[in-house]
Amino acid sequence: MATVLFRIAICSGLVIWPALAEDASALFRDAIQPVLKQQCLGCHGDGQTLAKLDLRTREGMLRGGERGASIVPGDSARSLLFQAVQGADVLQMPPGGKEKRLPEDLIAAIGKWIDGGAPWSEAAAGRKWDYKEEDLWAFRPLKRPHDPALNVDHFIDEKLRQHGLKPAPRAAGPTLIRRATIDLTGLPPTPEEVEAFLKDTSPDAYPKLIERLLASPRYGERWGRHWLDVVRYADTGGYSNDFERPNAWRYRDYVIRSFNADKPYDQFVREQIAGDEMDANNAEYLIAVGFLRAGPWEHTGMSVEAVTRQMFLDDVTHNTAAVFLGLTLGCARCHDHKFDPIPTRDYYRMQAVFSTTEFARPKVPFLKRENTSDLEAGLARMREIERRTQARIHSFDDRVKHLAPDELEELKLYRKHMQLDKESLDRYQPKAFSVSSGPVDGFTDGGPNLKLPERAKYTAPEVRILANGDIHSPGERVEPGVVSAVARYAGLQPPRIESGIAGRRKALAGWIANPANPLTARVMVNRVWQYHFGKGIAADANNFGKMGGKPTHPELLDWLAAYFTDHGWSVKAVHRAIMLSKAYQRGTRHRENDPGNAWLSYYAPRRVEAEVLRDSILAVAGELSPEGGGPGTFPQINEDVARQPRHAMGSVQPAYRPSPLKRLRNRRTIYTFQQRSLVDPMIEVFNGPSLDMSCERREASTVATQAFALFNGKFVHDMALAFAARLEREAGSRKGRVERAFRLAYGRAPDAEEMRLALAHIEKLTREHLTTPPPPKPERKPLVHEITSELTGENFRFTQQEDPVEYEENLHATDAKPETRAFADLALALLNSNEFVYVY
Repeated sequence: MATVLFRIAICSGLVIWPALAEDASALFRDAIQPVLKQQCLGCHGDGQTLAKLDLRTREGMLRGGERGASIVPGDSARSLLFQAVQGADVLQMPPGGKEKRLPEDLIAAIGKWIDGGAPWSEAAAGRKWDYKEEDLWAFRPLKRPHDPALNVDHFIDEKLRQHGLKPAPRAAGPTLIRRATIDLTGLPPTPEEVEAFLKDTSPDAYPKLIERLLASPRYGERWGRHWLDVVRYADTGGYSNDFERPNAWRYRDYVIRSFNADKPYDQFVREQIAGDEMDANNAEYLIAVGFLRAGPWEHTGMSVEAVTRQMFLDDVTHNTAAVFLGLTLGCARCHDHKFDPIPTRDYYRMQAVFSTTEFARPKVPFLKRENTSDLEAGLARMREIERRTQARIHSFDDRVKHLAPDELEELKLYRKHMQLDKESLDRYQPKAFSVSSGPVDGFTDGGPNLKLPERAKYTAPEVRILANGDIHSPGERVEPGVVSAVARYAGLQPPRIESGIAGRRKALAGWIANPANPLTARVMVNRVWQYHFGKGIAADANNFGKMGGKPTHPELLDWLAAYFTDHGWSVKAVHRAIMLSKAYQRGTRHRENDPGNAWLSYYAPRRVEAEVLRDSILAVAGELSPEGGGPGTFPQINEDVARQPRHAMGSVQPAYRPSPLKRLRNRRTIYTFQQRSLVDPMIEVFNGPSLDMSCERREASTVATQAFALFNGKFVHDMALAFAARLEREAGSRKGRVERAFRLAYGRAPDAEEMRLALAHIEKLTREHLTTPPPPKPERKPLVHEITSELTGENFRFTQQEDPVEYEENLHATDAKPETRAFADLALALLNSNEFVYVY
């Protein structure tokens, strides 16, 4: 039989494995289905169905076309498909005469398959994947060195010796404390912190610094942001309405708490995938599974429920694999993965794990650790906005049937705003943006348009392999499962996953978090390394397959992964191992030939991320609010963007309203409201993360609009003036203020030349500001928007509602002395310098 199949493979242009089972299922999977895909589906399934015959699924074959059923399982002689490939009658397939006729061996195999009951199974083993053994490094068990004296530097130094490289000397103290502080907290060190570090001459001064930073609550805010990049966190759902996810902020705060508490990573994994199945009464767990709903999703009145449901299943399947396993599982949705040993069957078996996962928004009491201090005021503000919207709607009640076209458009607009307002009101309620196994009566949550079935009527949906990922082409049914290559190459056997409604995700989470799973620990320590050095040991943090970059230091990656699990899955332990190394403490200036710093002979400078830049500007200006947690706040953003109309299905979104109080809008960027349809332009222009796709690594492009934002933007000018006012409060003389400015911005004092130039600059600009008054404060005018009506095609103008709470203005130049304005110009230059914007 193997000879027959080999001949079939050669004639069909396929390459198959020689050892094949002879039963009908294997016969179909290994030989017949590939030929069907090559020879038949172009006319009968992929893009067209001639004679109304669809051969993509067994059901399609049984249903048949204009001539009737194409197969009769168990009876090849009566099957039209077999008759057609034999070409005995006028029905000849494939068309084209004898030259196109299938080989006799294949025709016989088709007959044998039909006589065997025509079983249908996907071609998991019917082709050779395009990989070599060295491409499978991530699937193989960790190589654990047994020498307890090993550390990070052992592996780095070995590579340097192999390449004949000498390492750079240790970085200077001010550089080192700034590097470590920004890495672990996302903020620059204060002048007092720098001074204390430099005065400490004890051998453990640097280790004590690392411990202090790891214990800071700012640590969780910094490293929580990295995690939110990867999981695509946002406070809205995206698409045409971009509906608010009013309780998603509780997941963001859960992530920050978890990093601050150094929650064991395996527990962190379990909680996010299956917290509700672990303990449905644990508030923290119900919040944690918000991870599963992090991607963009929307169901509208015009959506097909089966389509939007499949969108969620595809999203959660692919991203769970990418986030925790570093696999591009989504590539196997339509076909066997072209480069990694992941068949389509594995994709849908893993999807079946999530097939009983339903959306829920259960009541979950606020935790003592959550910041609820502004909920009452925020709710009152939102209720007043809703009341005003409702009043505008009611103003049309008496004449709704006789309204003019522009009045109809206005009524439609405020009805849309009311729909959005009602979602926003939930922001302040003790609920969780969560999931459940099967619907939870009274707490199902598909957004404003989707109502899920009652639990009593719910049954576990079956999952079938979808030909080309098309929900209209279901194939073989599959049971819940995991990626089979882990068992094949690492020996970790797949978990037992029950076919009932509950428990599927819990089993998957246990398999992912198993220390014998070689992917999980490798992926996480690689992410931690990447955020410290600018690039991972393996370059593609979300792709450990063939098309991802192979590790430059594979032994080091395995050592770190083993160290991670051996130290209780402690992320902070990994920080210590990395940051206490000589490699991390090296200077940036180096003459060795190490292109791209591939072998880590020096420390590569890098630009800070957008959020770090904004937070650092607020910090040195003395305007950063220390408050954390709670619903997302709305920062000051570019007014041209804030005032532009934004589409919502059938209408326009309410105007952007920055938080009226400075202590709210000046919180750290991680606490700002993340809206998919309106990203803060400053964050966007400095390569902020995509809110739709997993961002495993920030880019650092250099474009002209960055200069416009940082040198000309109103936010930066406002903060530069606040910086100058701070200097005036904290130092008496001009020289003292210049020195304080440098220490706040750079963590060092200015040298003699810098001091001379700065004082001359202040003297000159003070004279200019004495004779040149600043422009007056701008008036806050009502915002008028104009859109094209979907009802009439005419332009329609309307005035957006104003915020019911009075806006607390920033310090304005008209309220500052000429010398203060001169220092603001110096501050602006410091905030735009490379030394402020880069980590060295």
